[in-house]
Amino acid sequence: MNLGMNMLKMIQKPLLPWWIWHITSCLCPLSQPGKWPEKLVERSIRNSTERRKLGYFSCRTGNPIDDCWRCDRNWQRNRRRLADCSIGFGRNAIGGRDGRFYVVTDSGDDDPVNPRPGTLRHAVIQDEPLWIVFKRDMHITLKQELIMNSFKTIDARGVNVHIANGACITIQFVTNIIIHGLHIHDCKPTGNALVRSSPSHYGWRTMADGDAISIFGSSHIWVDHNSLSNCADGLVDAIMGSTAITISNNYFTHHNEVILLGHSDTYVRDKVMQVTIAFNHFGEGLIQRMPRCRHGYFHVVNNDYTHWEMYAIGGSAAPTINSQGNRYLAPVNPFAKEVTKRVEPWEGSWRQWNWRSVGDLLLNGAYFTASGRAAPGSYARASSLAAKSSSMVGMITSNAGALS
Repeated sequence: MNLGMNMLKMIQKPLLPWWIWHITSCLCPLSQPGKWPEKLVERSIRNSTERRKLGYFSCRTGNPIDDCWRCDRNWQRNRRRLADCSIGFGRNAIGGRDGRFYVVTDSGDDDPVNPRPGTLRHAVIQDEPLWIVFKRDMHITLKQELIMNSFKTIDARGVNVHIANGACITIQFVTNIIIHGLHIHDCKPTGNALVRSSPSHYGWRTMADGDAISIFGSSHIWVDHNSLSNCADGLVDAIMGSTAITISNNYFTHHNEVILLGHSDTYVRDKVMQVTIAFNHFGEGLIQRMPRCRHGYFHVVNNDYTHWEMYAIGGSAAPTINSQGNRYLAPVNPFAKEVTKRVEPWEGSWRQWNWRSVGDLLLNGAYFTASGRAAPGSYARASSLAAKSSSMVGMITSNAGALS
């Protein structure tokens, strides 16, 4: 009888992810509030990181991007289908979908003015649409900024490609770019040199800041499933009227100023900016700007924030920030529990800025300071997709970063 009852209970048990069951069944003592969530999240991350492999086909996880292409065991034959899987404000970025494949066979970057065929630099400057893939694992050290031309996809799925220890990627006055599956780290300032940007043009470049990915006056950009860390300036910067951008499924670690969206408080052209920040894991060693916003409309949805030292989301110049379904785990520091930070021109002006938190999971004393109007219509231009429940964030972001 007891055996039968136990079997019945097992059958009736809902099919929920293991980590949700662990939360709901946790019998940790309540005498230490805020202690168990941190340990639980760390354990979830540790298990998820071990599963961050391309061969792990995690279908129907609730992550609409991964569910779109990773369930296809023949994805390598259907690589360009990835362009149809984007979400958010950058969902119309097709990259090189309508062009031919270009195989990078040479990891060198000897001449930024006359790049050799077969190099990544030679691929990205071409005028035609290209879907760029790699013949093998590579470590690419760029002498100068990698200046991309329009309608390009860099697709590093299936190989281990690092862009590191030199210049990194510049997306300037172009459109329709997809960057997927790269390890980008230890980027350094470069410049005061000639660099080619197309087969017919090269020019003098002044000093670059050392961003991992710099987006300047560009639109329809999708940055997905990259691992970014430890660069001289930002990991992703989007400025000077850039818009229609999605930053998704990335794994950010070991950096100070992570994401900057908006050039300056006085550059009002950034009011057109619309950016989706979705399904990313903001991990160890991060300090601030996840993101730091100005002027535009920003949808921060279903991300996992497990580390920050100062704050997570900041802004100035009256941006609209729509935070939905994120998991915010505050640091131990009692003076750094606030998710938000505002830089205001005069005291109290921030109260008019439209910042809201809907369905966010706030752990270990984290709190989000909302402001502005509560009406849903106030966030229409800062809404780009339907948010999942914050209880699903661990599963949705479990494979964030470059897949191996």
